[in-house]
Amino acid sequence: MPRLGNLLAGCVIFWPQKIPPRTAVHPNSFSKNSLNPIRLDIKLNTLLSNTDYQISEEEFIRLIRLNDLDQRIDKTPALVEDFEEELDSALSEAYENQEGSVKAHLFLQRILYRINRLKLFWYDDLENYVNENSPFLFSIHNRIETAWQGWENKDVNIEPLKNLEVESALRRRVKEDLDPQSSGDALFLRNEITETGYRRLLAIASLDALVEASQLSRVLGGASNEVHAMLTRIFLEEYGGGKLDRKHSSFFSVMLKELGMQTRPEAYFDLVPWNVLANINHSFLLCERKRNFLRYVGSLLYTEVSVPAVFRNYRDASRRLGLGQAGAGYWDLHIKEDERHGQWMLEDVALPLVEQYGSSAWEIVWGYDQQRFFSARAGKAIVRSVRQAENV
Repeated sequence: MPRLGNLLAGCVIFWPQKIPPRTAVHPNSFSKNSLNPIRLDIKLNTLLSNTDYQISEEEFIRLIRLNDLDQRIDKTPALVEDFEEELDSALSEAYENQEGSVKAHLFLQRILYRINRLKLFWYDDLENYVNENSPFLFSIHNRIETAWQGWENKDVNIEPLKNLEVESALRRRVKEDLDPQSSGDALFLRNEITETGYRRLLAIASLDALVEASQLSRVLGGASNEVHAMLTRIFLEEYGGGKLDRKHSSFFSVMLKELGMQTRPEAYFDLVPWNVLANINHSFLLCERKRNFLRYVGSLLYTEVSVPAVFRNYRDASRRLGLGQAGAGYWDLHIKEDERHGQWMLEDVALPLVEQYGSSAWEIVWGYDQQRFFSARAGKAIVRSVRQAENV
């Protein structure tokens, strides 16, 4: 259930004892317990290069790894003044007009993602999680998320959704999205994309695909019933029934290996457009708040229903490029399983919840429509990136 710039080189930052305000620094990080510099490769999107946003993201990466972060801020508020000043600027540039600054959008979604990812476990250095419950990070997260969601919903009128006959509205949407008419972008990906563009597609998709279904795991705790049982069944299939080689993300890794690409999660983080990061951050917003459960179900329903049509284009492209079965296995798997998952999500999850939650059930449609919009916007951004890669 995946949610699917220029190739960047890593650089090394050296963090001195005190960072001069708004002064570019050599890209590195420093140790958590002291200011002794250590080497850390940090890749920053070229869109942010040589800007105050780049410096601010580097500052944030440094802060998020500090032991006793909140105590240090209490003692020395100036430690975060530059970052918070730039954050205010980015919030203004991104959300005080219709389109907003692309650089500001990217900066804010990257910061939000860096906080959200702490909700998952990456089998890395345990000290990377030292600030997962930091009040400072919580406040930054809320400032960004509140402003972002206000901007996203500014021109959205949800009142008509409250008067829908929800079951018929969902069935109509599912029917439309099971077999949509191919767009120009879809035809481009299927019939014209070269190996260079296909590699860019995989690189961007890998951010979500290599940790696929992680957000679903966040809603499975709690009471048991038939809906919970079906969500658990879908989750277990996504995770290969507990067998690593059958886990869906393992199939994606095989595709990357066939093309000689990196399989480490987040290896291509710097190629990911802000629109794609927003799609991932939106999923965190829904799954981490139980009040958003019905919207999350609508979002997941859309994803499971729409994926097969999208992935047929990717599979056909891989075959046209002469890649072997391993190069299309992930696409084939999802085309087969998500057709079934979409039906399960509608009949065994969404509709029983419609009956249970009655007057609030329209929120499932809201979540469905939101995910349709977020996915379409992210898809267009991916195609733009693919075209850029092919024109280099």
